[in-house]
Amino acid sequence: MDTKVFQDMILAWHKQNSRHNLPWRKTKNPYRILVSEVMLQQTQVSRVEGKYKEFLKAFPTQKKLAEAGTKEVLTYWQGLGYNRRVLNLQKAVHGPIPKSIEGLEALPGIGPYTARAIMVFAHNKPEVLLETNIRRVYLHFFFPHKKNVTDKELERVIESTMDKKDPRTWYWALMDYGAMAMAKIPNPNRRSRHYQKQSRFEGSRRQVRAGIVKVLLASNGMSKRAIKARVKTKHDVEGILEDLKKEGFLQFKNNRYTVNNDRIQQKLYKGEDSASFAT
Repeated sequence: MDTKVFQDMILAWHKQNSRHNLPWRKTKNPYRILVSEVMLQQTQVSRVEGKYKEFLKAFPTQKKLAEAGTKEVLTYWQGLGYNRRVLNLQKAVHGPIPKSIEGLEALPGIGPYTARAIMVFAHNKPEVLLETNIRRVYLHFFFPHKKNVTDKELERVIESTMDKKDPRTWYWALMDYGAMAMAKIPNPNRRSRHYQKQSRFEGSRRQVRAGIVKVLLASNGMSKRAIKARVKTKHDVEGILEDLKKEGFLQFKNNRYTVNNDRIQQKLYKGEDSASFAT
């Protein structure tokens, strides 16, 4: 497909159908973009939108988030799942947010896609982005009959068709097109070599972990026996409790588990740093 025709079609559609009201599209602040990208990992936009606003109201600056206790942070994260993400996010904001791919990837919980998304959406840098909606668009238009398509093949086409003058708007357009215009057609992502169905949450060990944290957030502490009574499961509750304690989610004192409310032990902002990264 001709690059210019493709770009014009996507951008023309987007002009009429943009999800421009998404709150993270109204900022270029690297901290706020980082928060949105971590929230959007494996989580639907509809679930993130309200939580994003609540979270930033509670933690409007990096310093506020860095200095918060674990229990407070987890409380505002409830409903998004994958609780480990927010602990990594809190660790990541203890210093200036890097302006390079290498620096971003060195932060806890930041992989290749998230690092590049921050470069694109915070700094409008022309990096190659590939996520589920973008993959859907490129498979549909550039590989309509091919199966087992690799991400490397897609990335080459993405790079050659990118709007390098305004990659931020271009990627918004691609994501919106994939999520909205293609919502009712058979999912082209099934023809990707990397396609995997998301594992079931219901009944999973992940659900039990989340359930234990939720129960303890609403209490002043519970014994192991009481937790087992509240969280009925075939999974090994004792093993899960031990994992959550090792990972920094829980504390165990006086035969009771509580959500850890200590601050993450990292170097916090001092002097000019707090002003530089507070907006």
